[in-house]
Amino acid sequence: MDCQKVLDAFAEYTGRYDCSDGKIKLKIDHTYRVAGLCRRIATSLDLSAADADLAWSIGMLHDVGRFEQLRKYGTFSDAESIDHAHYAVEILFDEGRIHDYLAIHEQDDEYRIIRTAVYNHSAYRVEEGLDERTKMFCDILRDADKIDILKVNHDVPLEVIYNVSTEELRNAVVTEEVMNEFFGKHAVLRSLKRTCVDNIVGHAALVFELVYPESRLAVKEQGYLDKILNFPSDNPKTCKQFEELRSFMEEYLQNDIL
Repeated sequence: MDCQKVLDAFAEYTGRYDCSDGKIKLKIDHTYRVAGLCRRIATSLDLSAADADLAWSIGMLHDVGRFEQLRKYGTFSDAESIDHAHYAVEILFDEGRIHDYLAIHEQDDEYRIIRTAVYNHSAYRVEEGLDERTKMFCDILRDADKIDILKVNHDVPLEVIYNVSTEELRNAVVTEEVMNEFFGKHAVLRSLKRTCVDNIVGHAALVFELVYPESRLAVKEQGYLDKILNFPSDNPKTCKQFEELRSFMEEYLQNDIL
């Protein structure tokens, strides 16, 4: 697998967009970090160098749908536009752009694995019936993506991410159903989120879905989860909610993982 070819093709593709736009740069930087995390996780599993390259390549390809999503719809919200993971598959495989990145054919095992991993990376659950090897690459990508989402939610102003005012953000409360899902160690369905702070809790809850020990170690090393859960609210009820969320997550990480 020619990693330089992948890098060159990605640079050429994203070069068509306005990289001075903060949202475009956000997704470019996110892509490189996710690819690196994919390689890290694959290496921790003692996979071959070829499979580590495959995992990295999947990370490089997973969000190509984001750029056209933003251009066409002006948003990264799938709920308000299109499923960006499925759109990436359309661009890469239906339009044949996968060949810009990799010398690969439809009958190749890697072709099917990449397509399946990209298609499933943002789904609530991976589709059923996958073979063990394909499921592994899906899980590697999903873990890497979740890990970096924590960084994005820390580094980018939440008002920008959720398109809300500072006043609304600092006075909203966490919906009871979202609290219950968190305490049940579940990812939070989009349909349960009612307030802007529900999104913060939902992103933190992604940690419960991580598959690999190396992924959880990466979260602990980064420290972004702690910062996210130290959300500064002006609402006393919300402050109490986040205190409970922090305590629960701290116990989970200490007792159930490390």
